Amino acid sequence: MEKQEIHIREIRKLAKKFAPEQIEDCITQQMQEGANICDVSGPTEHVISELAKASFVRDLTDREMSMTDAVRELAKRIRLVQKAFKGSEE
Repeated sequence: MEKQEIHIREIRKLAKKFAPEQIEDCITQQMQEGANICDVSGPTEHVISELAKASFVRDLTDREMSMTDAVRELAKRIRLVQKAFKGSEE
């Protein structure tokens, strides 16, 4: 499995700028039109991944978690998923 580069700065910016509903709209737009109003560009797989991460972080910050802690929680979960995939490849 190829590791994906995480663009923390971009995720933070999106999580601060857009409400969860707006991020969902951007995901829908990207899938339907190949572009979105959140101004995230690149291959659709990358765009949806970044928007989903931003949505997760935004959800945590809306629940009174600090941005730093929310990003740490995202990173922790990504590592757990990567570890699970690594273990299943063996």
